[in-house]
Amino acid sequence: MTFSFIVFLLFTFFRNFAFVMNQKEHQVIISLASNYNQEANMVAAREQLKQLLKEVCFTSSIWTEPIHSIRQEQYLNQLCKAKTSFSFNLLEEVLKEVEKRLGRTHNEDGIVAIDLDLLAYDDERYHLRDWDRNYVKDLLNEL
Repeated sequence: MTFSFIVFLLFTFFRNFAFVMNQKEHQVIISLASNYNQEANMVAAREQLKQLLKEVCFTSSIWTEPIHSIRQEQYLNQLCKAKTSFSFNLLEEVLKEVEKRLGRTHNEDGIVAIDLDLLAYDDERYHLRDWDRNYVKDLLNEL
């Protein structure tokens, strides 16, 4: 059993345990993006998020041109709205672990297998520049 699989099992256990304990649930919005093997990576990311979060819904996907990237491949983007009992910090760690499991590296080659950014946690907004991007505004209307 790999370490990342054990971590995944622990996250799943704690998600279910928190549900049983009736902890406060938090509304979240997560941005998904990929510029490499885009469609397959987005499918894999959606499956992971459905296993880790509750009441998960996704917008449609939209293709965008790269912004500040050395690679010229388009990005496939999507938003996810869900509920979780994870704390903000734990959810951030979970998202980074999912990225790593799906092949995300931080090399200088510009390949982004998957990027999962927490845009909102309850009423708090993050990645504020992303909120001004046209595709985010358009996709938010679907949520």
